[in-house]
Amino acid sequence: MALRACDLIIFRRCLVPKVDIGAIEFLLLQASDGICHWTPPKGHVEPGENDLETALRETREEAGIEAAQLTIIIEGFRRELNYVARKKPKTVIYWLAEVKDYDVGIRLSHKYQAYRWLGLNEACQLAQFNEVKATLQEGHQFLCSKAT
Repeated sequence: MALRACDLIIFRRCLVPKVDIGAIEFLLLQASDGICHWTPPKGHVEPGENDLETALRETREEAGIEAAQLTIIIEGFRRELNYVARKKPKTVIYWLAEVKDYDVGIRLSHKYQAYRWLGLNEACQLAQFNEVKATLQEGHQFLCSKAT
């Protein structure tokens, strides 16, 4: 049986776009494990939860961002990745979620040691896994297509 995890790719729009990062910044967290990789907050589905409930719970637990502080983009963007992690099949579901307050406070759980708001290029440089990079790129493309 495959592990199932759910994730919100959290972003914010810069009020004044900066040349080096553009108009959209993504939130990435640096894991405290031995790999110290950068990732959006995510976690495994618990009994009785649906996928979106898992993503919201994990965002609250890992980054301290409550559901009321987010606008979740349900229509048009949902990515499902399937890969092997630690010799077990894993499925990860991604949605996009915009913070309502540009300066939202971040409170990291013990599983993470740092966070950064990053433009697409820098986020893709820090994201260690190709699947995460591709999902960030697809999310950015989706957001840019909706802005026009």
